[in-house]
This record gives sequence, structure tokens and C-alpha cells, in this order.
Amino acid sequence: MLREFRDFIARGNVMELAVGIIIGASFTAIVNSLVQDLINPLVGIFTGGIDFSNLYFALTTETYPSVAAAEAAGVAVFRYGAFITSVINFMIIAWVVFLLVKGVNKMKEAAVRERAREPEAPPSTPAGPTQEELLAEIRDLLKNRAV
Repeated sequence: MLREFRDFIARGNVMELAVGIIIGASFTAIVNSLVQDLINPLVGIFTGGIDFSNLYFALTTETYPSVAAAEAAGVAVFRYGAFITSVINFMIIAWVVFLLVKGVNKMKEAAVRERAREPEAPPSTPAGPTQEELLAEIRDLLKNRAV
């Protein structure tokens, strides 16, 4: 059973999947940092610094100055602002990933075009007899038949 497990883990597709997950997690951290640290501040400039995450609706008749105050009072809170923020972040992340994938695909296409432009060596074919050599061989065969 231990040998079967070792063979399963050593199979190429399992190792490739593990590498893909690790690279994907690292890529997620990069994209999240790009969005949160670079793009969101720019979006904040254009939206006037609106923070949707503090928009909420307390499911009670009382009013509270903030989401934290309502949650501290133990009130159920409908945090629609956090949802709006998540949707905006998703759209930004999806756009960034789209641009990155588009860039990578463009680089791949350029590499393929570059490889296609490189002249390929002609296939080495064995040199056959020349026309004169063939005619001489036919002449000799006919001469030997006539004898």
C-alpha cells in the first residue's frame, strides 16, 4: 500500500498539479497586492475616496454609527457595502488577470512567429546517382545482356 501511494505521488500529473497550485497561490498574492496596493488607490482618487465597506443595514429598529458598533451590540447586520467592495475588487482582479494572460499569450505568439522565421535545415537526403551514372549503368546492363 505504501508503494502504491509512492507511485501515485510520483506520477507526473500529481506533481504538475502540486506545482500549479503552489505557483497559483504565489500568483494570487502578486495579483492581490497589485490590486490593493496600486490599483485601488487610483480607483479611490477617481471615486472621491468612497468606502463602500462601511455601508450596512442593521436588522433592528435602532440605529448605530458604524458596522463595528452594530456588531458589538450583537445586532444582525446586512453588510451590502462589503459585498459591493468584493464585487469591485473581483472586477479589478479579473481585468488584471485578463491583461496578464493576454500579455503572456502575445509573448507566446511572438516566440512561435520567431521560430517559424528561422530557416530550417533541409532534410538530408542521400545523394543519388546522377543522370549520367544511371545511363552508364543501363548501357552496361544492356551490353552484358547482348553478350
